[in-house]
Amino acid sequence: MATKKIDEKSFGAKMKQLRQLRKVSYEQLANKTGFSQRYLKEIEEGMAIPPVSAVIQIAKALAIDAGSFLSAEEQEASVKRRKESFYKRTQAYSYKTLTPDAETKHMKAFLVTIDPKQDHRMVDYKHEGEEFLYVLKGHVEVMVGESQNLLKKGGTLHFNSSIAHKLRNVSNEEAKLLVVIFTP
Repeated sequence: MATKKIDEKSFGAKMKQLRQLRKVSYEQLANKTGFSQRYLKEIEEGMAIPPVSAVIQIAKALAIDAGSFLSAEEQEASVKRRKESFYKRTQAYSYKTLTPDAETKHMKAFLVTIDPKQDHRMVDYKHEGEEFLYVLKGHVEVMVGESQNLLKKGGTLHFNSSIAHKLRNVSNEEAKLLVVIFTP
C-alpha cells in the first residue's frame, strides 16, 4: 500500500514534529485534548484537517501558540483575509462594528440587525473560524449546514463558521444580535 507523502509545511507535519520533540504519545495527547488517538494520527498523516477549535486545543496541549503552527506566508494571507472580511462586514447595511480598528485582530464583534421576516444578507455564508451569536431582540432561525436552530431573545449559539450558515428573522419585529467572530 502506498503511503501519502506529508507536506512538511502542513499542520499535521508540524504537529507530529512538536509532539515527538516534546515526547508526547498519542495516548497522552488524546487525554489532553479529548480527541481520539485515531483522529490525531489522521491529522498528522494529512488525512484530516482540524477545525480552528481543534487547532487551539492541540496547540494548548503541546504548550505552543496556535498561530505558530502557521507559516509566515499563511499568517500574511490570514491577516489579509481578516482585513477584507472586516471591511466587507462593516460596509454591509446590517452590521455595526463593536470592535473598531479590529480588521487585523482574530476576534471581532458586531451588532447585527435583520428586518422582520427577512433573510440576512451576509457577507460570507461560510468563513474560517468560529462564531458566537446572542439574540438581543426578536426570534431568528440560524441554519448551520442542515441543522436548524431557532433562537429567541437571550438565546445563544456557538458554531464552526467554516460550515455554511445563514440567518433569518422569523418574527414580525426587527431582530438584533450580538455576533462575535473568531478567525485564525
